[in-house]
Amino acid sequence: MTNHLADWHHVITSRDIAKLDDILAANATFHSPVVHTPQVGKDITKMYLSAAFHILLNDSFHYVREVADDNNAILEFMVVVDGIQVNGVDMIRWDQDGKIIDFKVMLRPYKAINLIKEKMREMLESA
Repeated sequence: MTNHLADWHHVITSRDIAKLDDILAANATFHSPVVHTPQVGKDITKMYLSAAFHILLNDSFHYVREVADDNNAILEFMVVVDGIQVNGVDMIRWDQDGKIIDFKVMLRPYKAINLIKEKMREMLESA
């Protein structure tokens, strides 16, 4: 496991949103599973990831598969939210300084996408 990936796992296990400031590049881009356009910039990427943390990082969240090289990782996760099994993939790319430059999330099944879309909308509107 690369140091970059270990840093990401530390943020996930500690659930410390403030640590995102240390690992996101200034020009990080977030690709939402439900928003058509990429969200560009550290602040907006942090906002989306923070909302996702609040929704997804419960006791059932766990990564079930990882494929990684020095600057890329594909992390499959499972979590139960409001009784619905959510299966997702985080695709992360780091820059030469070890900062996250690109973060893409994919979700399935359709029922889970609708649930997470609604919860993210509520969370982001309140932010």
